[in-house]
Amino acid sequence: MRIFDPHIHMTSRTTDDYEAMHAAGVRALVEPAFWLGQPRTNVGSFVDYFDALIGWERFRAAQFGIAHHCAIALNPKEANDPRCTEVLDVLPRYLAKDGVVAVGEVGYDSMTPEEDEAFARQLELAVRNDLPVLVHTPHRDKRAGTQRTLDVVRESGIAPERVLVDHLNETTVREVADSGCWMGFSIYPDTKMDELRMVALLTEYGTDRVLVNSAADWGRSDPLKTRATGLAMLEAGFDESDVDTVLWGNPVAFYGQSGRLALDPAAATTSDAATGNSVLRGERP
Repeated sequence: MRIFDPHIHMTSRTTDDYEAMHAAGVRALVEPAFWLGQPRTNVGSFVDYFDALIGWERFRAAQFGIAHHCAIALNPKEANDPRCTEVLDVLPRYLAKDGVVAVGEVGYDSMTPEEDEAFARQLELAVRNDLPVLVHTPHRDKRAGTQRTLDVVRESGIAPERVLVDHLNETTVREVADSGCWMGFSIYPDTKMDELRMVALLTEYGTDRVLVNSAADWGRSDPLKTRATGLAMLEAGFDESDVDTVLWGNPVAFYGQSGRLALDPAAATTSDAATGNSVLRGERP
């Protein structure tokens, strides 16, 4: 079983996780920029974080045979903090970097006017930089947040097939399916979705435009939930080609729209295209 985790926050995970992921079949991933759990107080903090995503984390994943890509954005939660909004002016230089395959995570946390503005501006950046977009739907009032998300996407003019609407569940999937956007599902131990509910949705909606991710981060989460979903699909009667479509083909198709997927992890140890850091050439810092 080959796996491409399209949404996972490896900055908050250990090398043991990388080793276990590779053993489970994970060969590629996308790490979206997100809230680290501690408020950031200036733009420089984001710059350091973005540099780590396109440099050090890419190298770290390659040591375990996993191709690391990332999405760059001002996340919805921090869009409400005036100390952070200037990062929107910094984003264009990162959206041009190797390994950056999308703008994300963008979208809504509390559905504030500040989030509206940040979301719209970053959709504009995606269009300008010819990148797909990863959208975070809010944990609270999810259905209203998803409807508002789809309205903003339509108003932006971005093609729906270049938009992945994530953290969906049974109450929100139909509208996203009908919109033409890609559907993302985060499989968690005790929140969001689980693998059995995911299999039920795949049985109802099919495998087209569906991405399954672990969204593993600093909270209670499991980077092997993608494999658990694949096994549950096989147990439910899906064949191996269906599993490959959901866990590999669909992520490659969506993020491949960036023109920047590099599925050979060895490239991260032989090229310093992303940064000038010597560790990208296999040396110790």
